[in-house]
Amino acid sequence: MTGRKDANRLLFHLSDIHFGLEDNQALDWVKREIAERRPDAVAITGDLTMRARHREFNAAIHWITGLDVPVTVEVGNHDMPYFNPVERFFDPYKRFKGMAKLIERAIDLNGLVIVPLKTAVRAQPRLNWSKGWVTDRALAKCLDAIDALPEGRRALVAVHHPLREVGTEGTALTRHGGKALAELARRPVEAVISGHVHDPFDIMEETTEGPVRMIGAGTLSKRTRSTPPSFNELCWDGESLSVTARNLEEVNTRDMQIDDVPEDARPPREDGDPVAPVGQVPRVDPPVR
Repeated sequence: MTGRKDANRLLFHLSDIHFGLEDNQALDWVKREIAERRPDAVAITGDLTMRARHREFNAAIHWITGLDVPVTVEVGNHDMPYFNPVERFFDPYKRFKGMAKLIERAIDLNGLVIVPLKTAVRAQPRLNWSKGWVTDRALAKCLDAIDALPEGRRALVAVHHPLREVGTEGTALTRHGGKALAELARRPVEAVISGHVHDPFDIMEETTEGPVRMIGAGTLSKRTRSTPPSFNELCWDGESLSVTARNLEEVNTRDMQIDDVPEDARPPREDGDPVAPVGQVPRVDPPVR
C-alpha cells in the first residue's frame, strides 16, 4: 500500500503467461513487484499455459498460488486441453485443480467489482477455435452479476478475448462480442479488461448503446507481438481508472499500446496490422514446445 491514499486501490492486470514458453525474467520481476507493491488484487485474463499440458498447469498453479494476494483468473483458449479431446469436451477445467477457487472469482476493490465473462469455449462452428465466443449463458451470468451489484458499485468486466468484432461475420475475433459490448454499455461498467493479443491497449469502443472502455494487457511470455513482455498497473481512486503499461525496458505506456485490436495474437505480418509505436516485431514466431 506504500505511496497510495487509503481510498485508492491498485490492481495488477496480467495476461498470456503461457507457461511452457514463459519469460522467466519477466515473471521474476512481476513477482518482486507484487511482493513489494502489495496490490489489492491480481487479475489474470487467461492463457496461463501454452498447450494445457499437465506440467504447464503445475507450473502455473505453483506460481499463481504463491503470489500471496487476492487473485482472479480467466480461462483462455490455450488453457483448454489440446491433445485430449475427450477431456476437452467433458471435463475442460480438470487441470485447474489446485486453483479452482480462483477461476472467475469476483473481487470488490472499493466499489469497483471485477466481474467475469467467459469467452473461451470448448468448441464452436468455425475452424479457428482459438477465437472468442460469448454464449448467451455466459453473457446472462455476467449481466446478472452486474445487475445484482449494490447501488454505486461499478463493474470491471474480465474476459480473455477482446470483445471487439473484427471484419466480417466469418472472421470476427469474438463472436457475439458486439452484442455483449452493447449490453455492457447499458450498465455501470467502468471497463472491460482482456488479453489474447499480446500487446497492451486502452481504447473506447462505440456501440449502439454508448461507449465502452476496453483495456488489454500484454504478454509475460516469449510469444511477444510488437512490444516487450509487460503487464498493466490499474489504479482506481473511487471515481476514475488509470492504466500504466509496465515493462522491464521502461518503454512509455503510450508507446506500448496499439490503437486497434488485431484478429489474433500473432505478430504483425501484413501492412496495416496493428503495431505499437515501439514496433519490436519478431522476425519469426518462437517455436512451440
